[in-house]
Amino acid sequence: MRAVVQRVSRASVLVDGRITGEIGAGLAVLIAVGRDDSAATAAAMADKIVQLRIFNDENGKMNRSLVDVQGSVLAVSQFTLYGDARGQRRPSFLQAAGAEQGKALYEEFVQALRTLGVNVETGVFQAHMSLELVNDGPVTILLDSDKTF
Repeated sequence: MRAVVQRVSRASVLVDGRITGEIGAGLAVLIAVGRDDSAATAAAMADKIVQLRIFNDENGKMNRSLVDVQGSVLAVSQFTLYGDARGQRRPSFLQAAGAEQGKALYEEFVQALRTLGVNVETGVFQAHMSLELVNDGPVTILLDSDKTF
């Protein structure tokens, strides 16, 4: 799995002009499922994200996690995180999971976040979405379950 994690003061996702998910302070997470991912990968990624210490403590240092600040997550599926444009102009998405596997593991990821006690809002899988957010910091973290970066 790959994720772009952004600390936000607010975020929302719209499908056909209708808000399908909206949060206040927390994390906007763009999440992509890879071909070799499993339910265990989804659970591990969820745990990693909620435990990331990227929220400020009383001294202004990034020492608090999403759990510590009781923030929410806006989870949006984005298979294009697996786009490989090395040596070409049109990205290849061969490493991204197919739609059926992608949807199942995206839903596993969302459920894993909820199991960890996090309030989660979502987009709509395979829909054309508009994401609006205010990046707080700005703070943006890239995660890859294969640790390629």
